[in-house]
Amino acid sequence: MNVLEELNDLLTALQFPVETGVFSSVPKDEYCVLTPMTEDFAFFADNIPMVDIAEVRISIFTKGNYIKRKSEIIRALLAAKFTITDRRYIGHEDDTGYHHVAVDTAKYYPI
Repeated sequence: MNVLEELNDLLTALQFPVETGVFSSVPKDEYCVLTPMTEDFAFFADNIPMVDIAEVRISIFTKGNYIKRKSEIIRALLAAKFTITDRRYIGHEDDTGYHHVAVDTAKYYPI
């Protein structure tokens, strides 16, 4: 399983519609967009990569209580052994009514 599959499963279990790159469906009051950021072999032994690190930004869009939903996602990510590298409120989109919150994650996969 890769990082995008894991995040799709995790967010779907939390009742979030989720897509990668761009949300192409008609959005409901809340949804998530996954943006792959980096893949890196950070640890080596005898010139062989030992760990693959995949980083993904989760953009949360909600018209409701963004703090509650962000916290729910963060708890689920930590329980699933994701590393959270950044959390930030991007802002309120006045034209759509959505709050936009970004949660950057990393997952370490032993090779």
